[in-house]
Amino acid sequence: MALKKIYEIAKIAGIPEKYVEPYGFYKAKISMDYYEKIKKNPTGKLVLVTAITPTKAGEGKTTTSIALTEGLGKIKQKAMLCLREPSLGPVFGIKGGATGGGLASIAPVEEINLHFTGDMHALTSSINLISAIIDNHIFQGNELNIDPNKVVWTRALDMNDRVLRDITVGQGEKNGVVRNDHFVITVASEMMAIMCLAKDEKDFLNRVNNILVAYTKAGKPVYLKQLKISHAIMKLMRDALKPNLVQTLENNPTLVHGGPFANIAHGCNSIMALKLATKMAPVVVTEAGFGADLGAEKFLDICAREAGLNVDAVVVVATIRALKMHGGQSLEKITDENVKALSIGIENLKTHLENMKKYGLPIVVAINHFANDHQSEVDYLTKWCKENKYEVSFLDGFMKGGKGSVDLAKKVMNTLKTKKSKYHPLYSLKKPVKEKIEIICKEIYRAGKIKYTPKALEQIKRYEKLGYGDAYVCMAKTPQSITDDPNVLNAPKGFTITIREVNLSAGANFIVCLTGKILTLPGLPKVPAAVKMEDKPY
Repeated sequence: MALKKIYEIAKIAGIPEKYVEPYGFYKAKISMDYYEKIKKNPTGKLVLVTAITPTKAGEGKTTTSIALTEGLGKIKQKAMLCLREPSLGPVFGIKGGATGGGLASIAPVEEINLHFTGDMHALTSSINLISAIIDNHIFQGNELNIDPNKVVWTRALDMNDRVLRDITVGQGEKNGVVRNDHFVITVASEMMAIMCLAKDEKDFLNRVNNILVAYTKAGKPVYLKQLKISHAIMKLMRDALKPNLVQTLENNPTLVHGGPFANIAHGCNSIMALKLATKMAPVVVTEAGFGADLGAEKFLDICAREAGLNVDAVVVVATIRALKMHGGQSLEKITDENVKALSIGIENLKTHLENMKKYGLPIVVAINHFANDHQSEVDYLTKWCKENKYEVSFLDGFMKGGKGSVDLAKKVMNTLKTKKSKYHPLYSLKKPVKEKIEIICKEIYRAGKIKYTPKALEQIKRYEKLGYGDAYVCMAKTPQSITDDPNVLNAPKGFTITIREVNLSAGANFIVCLTGKILTLPGLPKVPAAVKMEDKPY
């Protein structure tokens, strides 16, 4: 099916032309004035797509989200898809883009994966403006008495570049004050989190003003509002705050906005896009990054709660290949028939499904079908789901698009019509920080013990003293395992998880807990994807 011009997609979505700001032929910004016009409309049903713990065998969560939307289109059910924007860094690294795959893709693929509408550039510029202002303030007399060794705001870029994780700035004559600094990838920044959690421009501005950027030499916090640059940031971010409209390959409208990593940030698209979508369509499909222990937990405990949105159903994505890998089968032999490995690896799926039940959500299991799935394996997994009273659907969206996803679409709609969501967050914000961390680690990861470094304990104590004890907890953990060790597959129980560092994102109103060896700026592999593009047309 050929792509339609963006004004045609807006018309399908019901958006009048005056609210559409085109960026070329196939993408556009949507003015939030349109939300003000339709905010009294009925709120659509919200379906969250998540997955088992990712493996190299593949799961296809974004592909399933798109395929489900295509399938809903095939059964004449109006729906809106909400996805995150891809980060440029991993596109040229190892992970690749975030536009789906095969016939279950959004378009224009390359434009979305690269510069898109400039949101990442606006974010990066805003983040680095703050850093430049802080260092200039210190150099120009330091009226706020900022301790150069206690600047907590970090620079950013949207590129995998490990050499910038720890740097020294200000070297050389008249180049400022020498101090240690860091870079994070743009999508892991507090500014990205703020953009995705803000309800509107006013809320965004308030959150920006509340960013804690440094401490004084007397140990008192310094907030961004004291630097008096929030209006400059608003000028940089004004267009970036507007959701982006694109389309699926079958011309279904899609909002793509915001892109925080779910392993080191909260991993959900923007609240502004979600709220807009739920007023435009009776069914909204969205996804949260990585496995359900990361993206779904943060969507349900942070994003939906902050947005004031109900979650009406959850789709948990898996593949037989990935479940066999969790069960001990090697990637090299992943196509070999192995019901025993599947029966062991199904524990990973079971854990994630049980976790979603803890939020009171109706569940549909979506199995991405591969041509080399053996019938014995299909039969075993189908039987297991039925015996455990889970609705299950095998889909083939990658190869067949909407046609391969009709069964999933019907089962999701049946679930929405026949099962009432009792969605509720896992923890109360009023609980102490350590208790909230313990609930996530024990209830979601199934850890037996939480170990804190002295540094982490000191940081928690400081943030609670500053009045942030009722903030959300945003866990930063490897996506490759339910534990904090990326080498541990399946669903272990009773392990120890280590909280090595705790950072405050005051504007986002969450405390980020770094576990294990998690990094906030990825590196490139030995052969980056950028090198592999050399023999391809540009």
